[in-house]
Amino acid sequence: MFNKLAIVALLASPLSQSSAFTPSSFLSSRTAAMSSSSSMRSTVDPSVVTKKEYQDICGVDFDDESLANRLTKTSYLYPKHVEVIEDFAPLVDKMVDDILLETGDKSWQPQDFLPDLSKDSYIDDIKALRESAAGVPDDLFVVLVGDMVTEEALPTYQTLLNTFEGCDDPIGTTDSPWARWSRGWTSEENRHGDLLNKYLYLSGRCDMRAIEVTIQHLITSGFNPGARKDPYRGFLYTSFQERATKISHGNVGKLAREHGAVDLQRICAKIAGDEGRHEKAYQSFSAEILKRDPDGLLMEFGDLMRSQIVMPAELMTDGKDAKLYENFSDVAQRLGVYTAIDYADIIQHLVDHWKIGELTGLSSEAEKEQEYICRLPDRYRKLAERSLNKKKTEEVVPQSFSWIFDRKV
Repeated sequence: MFNKLAIVALLASPLSQSSAFTPSSFLSSRTAAMSSSSSMRSTVDPSVVTKKEYQDICGVDFDDESLANRLTKTSYLYPKHVEVIEDFAPLVDKMVDDILLETGDKSWQPQDFLPDLSKDSYIDDIKALRESAAGVPDDLFVVLVGDMVTEEALPTYQTLLNTFEGCDDPIGTTDSPWARWSRGWTSEENRHGDLLNKYLYLSGRCDMRAIEVTIQHLITSGFNPGARKDPYRGFLYTSFQERATKISHGNVGKLAREHGAVDLQRICAKIAGDEGRHEKAYQSFSAEILKRDPDGLLMEFGDLMRSQIVMPAELMTDGKDAKLYENFSDVAQRLGVYTAIDYADIIQHLVDHWKIGELTGLSSEAEKEQEYICRLPDRYRKLAERSLNKKKTEEVVPQSFSWIFDRKV
C-alpha cells in the first residue's frame, strides 16, 4: 500500500506541487509530462516500485512512450471513438480536397443570384425581383424566413462542431483533416444565410428588424442536439439534420416556382444542393465508423433516436411570441415543406443507406439496438400519419408573425 501511494506522490509532485489532484492541475500535468521525456523519467524511481505495481496504477508499461500515449488518450471522454475517427482521417482529407468542398473559382457566391447594384440596370433588376416575390404567399414567406434564421445561427453550429472530440480546431488554423473540414463546411454554409437574408431584404415583404432580433436571440440562446462532445453522436445528428435541411429548402423552392418566383426557386435549389453534399459527407463519416466500431455506433444511434432529433432553431424567439418555433413549424407542416412523415423517411433512408439491418457479428446489446432502429421508421410513420389526419380535422387558428409585420397566416 505504501508503495502505491508513493507512486502517486512521485507522479504528481514534480508536475504540480499544489492541488495535484484537481482536474485543472491534472490536465496541465499531462501537458508537462508529455512535453519532456526527461522530466517524465524523474517522476518515477524504478527502484521504489515494481513494474507490476506501476502497471496496476497507471495502466501502461514502465516507459515514457506508453505513459505519454496513456495521458493523451485519457484526456478524452471518448478515447475509443477518437481513435476510430483518427483512423479514417486520411479519407476526410481526400473528401475535403477532391469531393465535397467547392472553393476558389468553382464556388458560387450570393451575389451570383442577386441584382448587381454596380450596374446601371440595378433598379430594374430589383423591381423584377420584387414583382416576382409579390406573388409568393405570406405563409411561404414565413417558412422561408424561418429557414433563413436557422441558417444565420451558423456561429452556434461551428461552435458545436468544434466540441466533437478529435474533430476540433484548437488554435483556429489547425492543419488537420478534421479542422480543415470544419472550416470548409462553415465557409460554405455561411453563404446560405447571406443569400436568403439579402433576398428577403430586397423583396420588401418582411420586417427585417424583427428578423434580425430573432437571429440574435437564437444565437444567444444556442442549442443542444445531445451530441455530448461525442463524434459518433455528432455525425449521426448531422447525417440526419443535413438531409432535413435539404428537404426543407428544396420544397420551399418548388412552392416558390408554383407561385412564379423562379429566382427564389433557383436560390433554394442551390442551397439544397450544398446541403446534399454535406449530407453525403456526414453519412460517409458515419459509414466509416460502422466499419470499425458497429457496436459503438449502433448504441449511440439508438440512444439518440430515443431522445429524438432536436431541430436547430427550436429555441427561436422574436422576443414577443413564446411559441414562435411551434407556430413556424405548424406552417411548414401545413405547406408540406417539412413534416413528421419526412422525419420518418429520413430515419428509413439512414437505415437503408448504412445497411443497418444487414450488420452481423454484433454484441447482444448492439443487436437489440439494431432491431429497435430498424423498426423505428414504420413506428414513426404510423404516428405521423395519425397526427396529420388529426390535424386535418382541426380548425386552423391563424397566428401573427412579426417577420411579416404581424400579418396572420
